[in-house]
Amino acid sequence: MMQKMILTLLLGSFILNIQAQTSTPVRKGAFETATIKLPTIQCGECKERIEKYMTREDGVIAINVDYKKKTCKITYYWDRTSIENIKTAIANIGYDADDVTADAEAYKKLPTCCKKPEDGGGH
Repeated sequence: MMQKMILTLLLGSFILNIQAQTSTPVRKGAFETATIKLPTIQCGECKERIEKYMTREDGVIAINVDYKKKTCKITYYWDRTSIENIKTAIANIGYDADDVTADAEAYKKLPTCCKKPEDGGGH
């Protein structure tokens, strides 16, 4: 009985941990909020670029990029855009967004400080 309860607790903890690591949107009324991993951002300039560009995207209400944690929290109207559209828009700026790879041409246009360390970037 005790082993079954421990196994159930461990399994539940594992499932919650997996869910916390994804960018699954949380819907509240007309809005959804999601956290997206941005593994290639390097600095405050990256943060400013992404936030400036994304506030012009249709359906995006708010975005907060944390370049130290390499994530962004974004709130948007779920009936006007989707998390996949948002990831694609970020990739079109030149940055990886979760599983969506940065557009190669946009990445080339980024300032040196905003490129990956292996490409001579970073601070």
